[in-house]
Amino acid sequence: MISFLFRMITLFFLFSSTTFGFLYIFFGSPTDEDWGFLFDIEFDELPVIAIILISLAFLSLMISIWMSAVARSRETSATRYVKQLVEPDFSLKKKNLSFSLKKALIQANDLIETQRKSLQRMTNEKAEANDKLIQERIIAERQRLARELHDSVSQQLFAASMLLSAVTEQEDELAASKPTLQQVEKIVQQAQLEMRALLLHLRPIALRNNTLAQGLTDLIQELQQKVYFNIDYRIEEIELSKAEEDHLFRIAQEALSNTLRHAKASEVELLLITRDNIGILRIQDNGEGFNIEQDKSTSYGLRNIAERAVEIGCSYKIVSVPGEGTIVEVKVPLGNKVVEVPKSDSPVDLEKNGEIAESTSIGEMEQSLDLKKRSD
Repeated sequence: MISFLFRMITLFFLFSSTTFGFLYIFFGSPTDEDWGFLFDIEFDELPVIAIILISLAFLSLMISIWMSAVARSRETSATRYVKQLVEPDFSLKKKNLSFSLKKALIQANDLIETQRKSLQRMTNEKAEANDKLIQERIIAERQRLARELHDSVSQQLFAASMLLSAVTEQEDELAASKPTLQQVEKIVQQAQLEMRALLLHLRPIALRNNTLAQGLTDLIQELQQKVYFNIDYRIEEIELSKAEEDHLFRIAQEALSNTLRHAKASEVELLLITRDNIGILRIQDNGEGFNIEQDKSTSYGLRNIAERAVEIGCSYKIVSVPGEGTIVEVKVPLGNKVVEVPKSDSPVDLEKNGEIAESTSIGEMEQSLDLKKRSD
């Protein structure tokens, strides 16, 4: 409002000065003889000088209103564009802006976009650093727990198992209690398997820049020293991406862990081979099996296997028949990146006439499962 009044007064004095300048040019010095008509002539009882001054005041008012409206319009437009600067899809659609304003808005938008990308990058880096720190702390804590369990509970279970084995071998004075002792021995052995599966989860073997074949071989060789059942395996070198190798390795760990904890198997077979430009990872046991739709004890591990297979675009199949065993199979499309180098680390022969020969195939287990469902 103050600026409006100041503008109006300034215009009034400017127009008044201009008007009296013209009067001076045409009528000379302001004397009664030359300028007297301005006061003597009246219209509606108003002298000419009053009419001139009122007209100049009205003209100043109209021009001030127009200038204020134009200024307000420009301010509103500039405010709208300034507010739009923070939008990612900012663009100057109107052409009635001055070149300097357009240039300033574009420069400001470029600066904001640069700052936005910088903040996003810093936020992402901070989140990744926090996640990495959390993961490192989790891994350290899991390794500490695994070390303590291995040094205490696992060793005690092993000692108890050895003592029970020695006691059950004595046939004097223990004939009546021998079945009970054998049952206790089985319970302790199962507890050992549970503990080893838990240690496998708490302190999993990492690939550590090894190939999937090397990692699986190391994993099986370590397990063979700690479990009571036999593990047969055939492993071939396959060229895979880092993500595929890591996920397949974790799938194998999860499947073997489930076998340790639930299967009560006497034999386990592991395959990592290529057929028809497809990589195949298969873990099969002859354990108790389970009903996939009803048994919830293994649902978490199976869900992890399924999620990891889907994440790398693989197809998977899990088949289990109560009393016959379980098969976990994951197939990886290889495209044109297959490099087969068969490894002869295991004496088992799982190949016959160029095809995979299994003790129990997935198709046979599925047929057995269908027959059991029909009989039920």
